[in-house]
Amino acid sequence: MLHAVRRRCAGRPEQGFTLTELMVVVLIIAILIAIAVPTFLGARRRAQDRRAQSDLRNTLTAEKVHYADQHAYTQVKSDLTAIAPTLALDDVADSVPAGSSVAYTVNGEVVTLAARSDSGTCFYLRDDPAGATTYARGACEAPSATTNPFSADGWR
Repeated sequence: MLHAVRRRCAGRPEQGFTLTELMVVVLIIAILIAIAVPTFLGARRRAQDRRAQSDLRNTLTAEKVHYADQHAYTQVKSDLTAIAPTLALDDVADSVPAGSSVAYTVNGEVVTLAARSDSGTCFYLRDDPAGATTYARGACEAPSATTNPFSADGWR
């Protein structure tokens, strides 16, 4: 046994991988990365958009809670953050949404909210007691100035 090990060690030196083998491995890794990166970036964008949409829904819920208590909607940030402290609201009502905060405006009984996701897409939500809650997506502007087509069937 020892003789066989000595003969093997004394024989030809160990050889590494050939350049062709290394290039094939690098090519396979590059193909896997080319497939994975766009999928990851798409999932990230969708997650950022869902966060903005969730922020809009949570702000609308806070507005409805305030309405149930006071029989009126509010444009006062402190009223809404007292109900839901985790809300990220713009400091000034009816402003263009900045960062990942929610802009809001109240016109009588109609609440219009806007949020910009971290992907750059702006989402709008309008709640009208006479109608339904409607949704839109489009260029970023103040909620009261939005000319985006609102749709009852969700964000397009």
